[in-house]
Amino acid sequence: MASDHDLVDVLRAVADPIRLRIVQTLADGRPHGKCGTHWDFGVHKSTMTHHFRILREAGLTRTIVTGRSHSIQLCREELDARFPGLIDALTAGPDRETHR
Repeated sequence: MASDHDLVDVLRAVADPIRLRIVQTLADGRPHGKCGTHWDFGVHKSTMTHHFRILREAGLTRTIVTGRSHSIQLCREELDARFPGLIDALTAGPDRETHR
């Protein structure tokens, strides 16, 4: 949960370009399956698993388990309450366009 983490934890997690792209993808508020073309960032599945773990441990995301499927969702409400404007700043601007 975002309330258990400080800003340094969150910023350290999004300092990696792939993790920032994950956050930008999740900013639409919908849960996204951990497998799918929206995660085609040109890295191995094990590397994506590592990135998902870092984001979860920093309080940026949650994993939703439904049967055998796993989805990941941004903890948007908690992050907006704790760090107002942070997610908007991370998902806006010229960097957003160049990572697509």
